[in-house]
Amino acid sequence: MAGARSVVWISHRDDGRCVACGTDTPRGALVVLTREAGLHCLACAGLADLEYLPAGDVVLTRRALTRSSRVAIVVKFSRARKRHERQGVLVEAGALGAARASCEEDAARRQAARGPRQARAEREEHAYVSRFLGRILELFPGCPGEEAEAIAQRACEKHSGRVGRSRAAKILDERAVTLAVRAYVRHHHTRYDDLLAEGLEPFEARPLVADAIVDQLARWRERPEAGSRA
Repeated sequence: MAGARSVVWISHRDDGRCVACGTDTPRGALVVLTREAGLHCLACAGLADLEYLPAGDVVLTRRALTRSSRVAIVVKFSRARKRHERQGVLVEAGALGAARASCEEDAARRQAARGPRQARAEREEHAYVSRFLGRILELFPGCPGEEAEAIAQRACEKHSGRVGRSRAAKILDERAVTLAVRAYVRHHHTRYDDLLAEGLEPFEARPLVADAIVDQLARWRERPEAGSRA
């Protein structure tokens, strides 16, 4: 367990000076300041052998603190917030090295475990896209296979926020799948994108292509004759 913890300040003055040795302590220097003893540099405070660990890595900081018998908390006064804010810690070099080694070992274990999880996730994702593709062809048997695949891939793209990632789509809800097909038709079988390029807003362009979308969806809902699917 860590021993008693001192407080070290990040100086905000340009004219600081250690009262013990006279060393200048400019703005940004680490100093020890008490009402009774005044300002001391780290060497005179007996802390110069400690290493600074900035805040940010919670796990590394916790492990370094538990391994170091001598600890100092580094703080800085924020003029904007009118308060002292923790910036990091000073710990023994050996404790910091051991903490870093422990974190690296954990990272290696996490990386080794990530491989099987990632492979399983990719298989599950592929299976989902395949089911979505099958549902498209079930609802729209006249849709060419390559276009149905393009719809499924785009609608189900991870982290895209598209309809294929919705809860309804995950259960292959007819409305959700139809919305994905409708979006594809709008962009690939109507003048919608051209109208946007001409300066129309989406709310202005959509009504102009609505009939074309309905007609295309109706054609795709018809089952093609044997051997006619692309």
